[in-house]
Amino acid sequence: MFGLEPWHIVLLLGVILVVFGPKRLPEIGKSLGASISEFRKATSELPASVRSGAAAPDAAPPSADSAPPAVAPIATPAPAPQPGEGPNGAG
Repeated sequence: MFGLEPWHIVLLLGVILVVFGPKRLPEIGKSLGASISEFRKATSELPASVRSGAAAPDAAPPSADSAPPAVAPIATPAPAPQPGEGPNGAG
């Protein structure tokens, strides 16, 4: 099993017990089990939704009448005059 020997697993469980304590281990196990079951449920539903071609419920197809939102142009500042240049171009 992933190259782990039995004493590796015992050592790992001992470290987990010391870090989390005996009071938190049952709730950690419960939440881990719920997460795994939710993951399995989601992965089993995924192929069915792909086969049926179901779109996301909040995604509405764009209509032909709708135009893209207008975007105002960004004004760029004028370049600063170089040293030695006057306002009328004389140096």
